[in-house]
Amino acid sequence: MKVGIIGLGFRLGYLGYVFKAMDENFEIAGYVDPAPAGLPGLVEKGISAGKAYATPEELIASEKLDLLMIGSPNHMHLDHIRIGLEAGLKVFSEKPIVTTVQESLELARLMAKFGHERLMVGLVLRYAPMYRDLRAALAEGKLGQVVSIEASEHIEPYHGAFFMRDWRRYERYSGSFMLEKCCHDLDLYNGVIGARPERVASFGGRKSFIPANDPAREGINDLELFHRKPSGWMGSDKVFDSDGDIIDYQVAIVEYANGVGMNFHTNLNVPDQFRRFCIMGSRGMAEGDFIRGYFDVHEMLSGKKVIENKYAATELSQHYGADEQMATDIIGHVRDGRPLPVSTIDALEAGILALSMDEARRKRSVIDLRPIWDRFDEALHSRAA
Repeated sequence: MKVGIIGLGFRLGYLGYVFKAMDENFEIAGYVDPAPAGLPGLVEKGISAGKAYATPEELIASEKLDLLMIGSPNHMHLDHIRIGLEAGLKVFSEKPIVTTVQESLELARLMAKFGHERLMVGLVLRYAPMYRDLRAALAEGKLGQVVSIEASEHIEPYHGAFFMRDWRRYERYSGSFMLEKCCHDLDLYNGVIGARPERVASFGGRKSFIPANDPAREGINDLELFHRKPSGWMGSDKVFDSDGDIIDYQVAIVEYANGVGMNFHTNLNVPDQFRRFCIMGSRGMAEGDFIRGYFDVHEMLSGKKVIENKYAATELSQHYGADEQMATDIIGHVRDGRPLPVSTIDALEAGILALSMDEARRKRSVIDLRPIWDRFDEALHSRAA
């Protein structure tokens, strides 16, 4: 399978390695990136990135591609997706696929024009073994009807500092922290609930990564922790005095169209990080943590634990065993139409929820998403493919 890459950053450099490990016939024919941060990692593993091209159009015109992979900064995704679709290619885009509600509507119109099967999205947690086990427990009726969800994604200081130093620190490029990092999680719980979110309230800001909390002010000079994760394009050494406009903590509450309620919490400065969910249903409760590697289900009537699963990290995956499965399934989808567990619509709905959380945070008001969904549905059906 021959692929072209637009935006050969750390993520697609890593995925190039994973895809190659899953299929020895995977070949990167060429890439477009003026400063390919992911290239050294591929070279180190003995994987060729093909020829460097100046523009996406030049890459597409020069190579016969089975798939175009997009890992450019988030604000560029829509244009790069459009170029690939208009060229008749199948396209894989890293998440989030767009950065604004308006771009979401534009991409929905592209889906109506070109078809939904042409675009795949890297919401990798849909492929995680734990999430698959959760969906199986739901399908078997072990939880009954979902009533409410408590969920969180908290990251360690080295990772939070990366966001303060990387291009993702600017919402004009990333969309927001909630969109860039937590769209994974919001997508998972949208899928569990099986309905669209209708009302959102949210609060947050920056309280950890501020000058007053800089350890250097206390004479602590060993600050390797905050520079451990390298940044690429537009990288900076500033952590506690970052010029970015993203938050470092946020809480949100959501009401869905079917009445399910969810609260979600994220924080960028947690020394013992976790990525946890607790799903309460009419017949049982499911609790899990992707980082700590457990998934438990308790039955309501007896109180007994009826599922107790443990998960070990794999050598290859950065996402709890999900990266390998995503690579396998994407390759199968491109070659023979294998179904995928996540769609472009899923990705857009999770993105709109994240963006609405940010709007609620900025305005300090409850956001009604129903008018957005009306516009979204109109865009999805704007023109037959």
